Amino acid sequence: MASRHIGSGIDDFLEEEGVRDAFQARAVKEVIAWQLAQAMKERNLSKRQLAVLMKTSRTQIDRVLDPENGNVTIETLQRAADSLAARSRFSWSPAEPPPAIACPRASPYSPRSRLAGALLHE
Repeated sequence: MASRHIGSGIDDFLEEEGVRDAFQARAVKEVIAWQLAQAMKERNLSKRQLAVLMKTSRTQIDRVLDPENGNVTIETLQRAADSLAARSRFSWSPAEPPPAIACPRASPYSPRSRLAGALLHE
């Protein structure tokens, strides 16, 4: 009997299992924790020293560095970046391609209309 997952992507598999969001959140947290640990290593900072710079506790630094602990605020991450003289960037990308947008009043001479016409006549 063939597997129902053959040919599907990992996202499809995780979605079917109902764990995609948890895996994605865990992966993001692992990357953030690793990047923070690397920045600390490059600057020869201990957890205690980073805690002093951030005006927080060593326990809080342990939570930020723990990939299992997803309960870290963006504010805390920003303070960590500031303390390490680093820049934090957050970005969003669509999960699926955006739907096509109809342009009913486009001029037949517009670049979009000429492109659509060229594609239709190929």
